This record gives sequence, structure tokens and C-alpha cells, in this order.
Amino acid sequence: MICGIGIDLVEIDRIEKILKRWGEKFTDSVYSESEIEYCQKRAHPPTHYAARFAAKEAFLKCIGVGLAGEITLKDVEVLTNRQGKPYLNFRDRIKPILNRCGGTPAVHLSITHTSKYATAVVVLEKLS
Repeated sequence: MICGIGIDLVEIDRIEKILKRWGEKFTDSVYSESEIEYCQKRAHPPTHYAARFAAKEAFLKCIGVGLAGEITLKDVEVLTNRQGKPYLNFRDRIKPILNRCGGTPAVHLSITHTSKYATAVVVLEKLS
């Protein structure tokens, strides 16, 4: 059973401008060390920062909380497995929110991007 769904679209140019203006102040407040390392190794880091930003926002929408709440973007981490599939990792403060779905739900993430936009979809699924 689906417990939540979230989607977000981010303009890559917007993230690129933020990165140029704020640099580490921005990245350190939004991304984990692993995320920063991943993005910096890519040919166009702003694309990957934007995709991760979209994934974090999509997750917050999925669980029905906004940025003004107790959860921060840094509480949600976007990682990739060995095959390159993205997945979400959470700080402990997220787990009680996930448990509202009943038990430990499955969290599904899909990310895509073009030269202008990055988007992400998150689906929260209650496991039987």
C-alpha cells in the first residue's frame, strides 16, 4: 500500500548560482560529506547537487513536512548503490516519521535530469 508520494523539480542553473555565491556554506548545510564527494567527482557537479536537492525535497513532500519543520535537508541523504541506483538514507530523527506509515516502510526513489532541470520522485510503501 502506498503511504506517500512526493515529487520535486529543480532548475540546475539556480543551484549553480547558489553554489557560486555560497559555496561550502551552502553545501555543508544541505549535503552530507558522501553527497558532496559524489557530486564533486562528476563532470558537472551542479547537475548532481540539483538532483539530490530535488530528492530531498520530494521526500519531505512525501512525508508531509516542510523545511520549516523539525526535519532539515541534511537529515536526508541521497546515496547510490554499486549499480548506480539512488536510494535514501536517513538520520535517526526521521525514523519515527516513517513509522507512522506502519512498521518500516520501503522508500523508493527515482532521479532524472536534463541540461536544465533535475527531478525526483519518492514513493513510501507500507510493507505487509
